[in-house]
Amino acid sequence: LFIGNIGFMVIEGFSFMESFFMTIITISTVGFQEVEPLSDAGRIFTAFLIIFSLGIFAYVVTTLTRYIVDGIFKNYYKDNKVKKRIGKLDNHVILCGYGRNGRQAAVELNEHKVSFVVIEKDESIVENIREDSKLLYIRGDATHEDVLEVAGIDRAKALITTLPSDADNLFVVLTASQIKPGIKIISRASDDNSDLKLKRAGASNVIMPDKIGGQRMAKLVAEPDVVEFLEYIMLQGKKDVSIEEISCKKLAACFTDKSIRELDIRNVSGANIIGIKTSEKRYIINPSPDNKLTNKDQIFVLGTQIQINKLKNIINFG
Repeated sequence: LFIGNIGFMVIEGFSFMESFFMTIITISTVGFQEVEPLSDAGRIFTAFLIIFSLGIFAYVVTTLTRYIVDGIFKNYYKDNKVKKRIGKLDNHVILCGYGRNGRQAAVELNEHKVSFVVIEKDESIVENIREDSKLLYIRGDATHEDVLEVAGIDRAKALITTLPSDADNLFVVLTASQIKPGIKIISRASDDNSDLKLKRAGASNVIMPDKIGGQRMAKLVAEPDVVEFLEYIMLQGKKDVSIEEISCKKLAACFTDKSIRELDIRNVSGANIIGIKTSEKRYIINPSPDNKLTNKDQIFVLGTQIQINKLKNIINFG
């Protein structure tokens, strides 16, 4: 508009209103009659003004279209597609927060092939998550009940909340335990005082990354080989030797109330039972060969993946 006004005023000597009117009918291409007959210079200027205006218009339309198609529309389409996949999940884990702790939790869940949904409200983080086609996510506030419901909390087996604020984690724990009483909830905490509050609210376990980090650093000084040995077993995944828990719920009838010695588990499977969690939630470390197993026990096994799978088959099918 500015260029058109100045051009008509200088070239044709039009008044401001005449120049403004000529500029409007030129760039809008409505075809109204000219205010005054144009000189050759005026016609050339008008032609260039039309070309320039159409170019600007085409650029704006192209930019807006690309923004809508590649941005809003693309994200809307992908978000809806992900929501449909989430709706089909069952017995999955809900992961609240995708910061450093959340990302590490996601890596571990992937390693163990556990299905999970990420809830994150930070748009910049969600943009990065969208780049990974395998990740299921919801952009929203995990402290809101409706967001947890979209994540399928009624079908989930566990919830992990790694939000940076203890207050937010407490709210998530309260909301989740009200929607689905008894669901396993693991919460992050920063303050020692938050531990008891989170457990009272319904958290099954409370993890303090800073405290664990400090303990680990001190242990590396006091007992470096022990720490490295345990980390080697726990963090290497299933490449060599690993520790797994096995439920005895489907313990074969022929094995019920038999001792570890009678079952001869070490010789039959090659795996070692290094611990038992009884029905009273009591832990037995390095159990005696005379310890008997019941279908209410959980056993902790050390061995290769082949050995552990063999033991699972023996326990479940005899």
